[in-house]
Amino acid sequence: MTFNIRNQTAGVINNVAGNQHVGVQQGRVVGTDDARQAVAELREALLTVSLPPKAKAEARTRVEQVDAEVKEPEPDRIRVADSLRRLTRLLSSVGAFAAAGAALIGPLQTLAAWLGELGQPIMQLLG
Repeated sequence: MTFNIRNQTAGVINNVAGNQHVGVQQGRVVGTDDARQAVAELREALLTVSLPPKAKAEARTRVEQVDAEVKEPEPDRIRVADSLRRLTRLLSSVGAFAAAGAALIGPLQTLAAWLGELGQPIMQLLG
């Protein structure tokens, strides 16, 4: 049996040649429109968080980088992942998650899910 699989988009994909017994599987599919909305939510959340001036400026820069990229017809997910990883590390280092919690974590998780495998390091940083 031969599989010729092209573009697949799903939270969980199982391609097997034969029998497969599967327990519980969950996935989350996040489209580009969802990613764009998450960037807007992230930008709003950052306005409410008290950050040191240097951290606030860097966070704003990272969000603008992500925003510009997700607005492209074909966003470069590697660039988005790099900016989000840096942003997540920054926010973690200044205690922003303790202060803002879900307001920041929710949009970051959505963007990490949109990135797929590239978003796994971000999910790990978020705990």
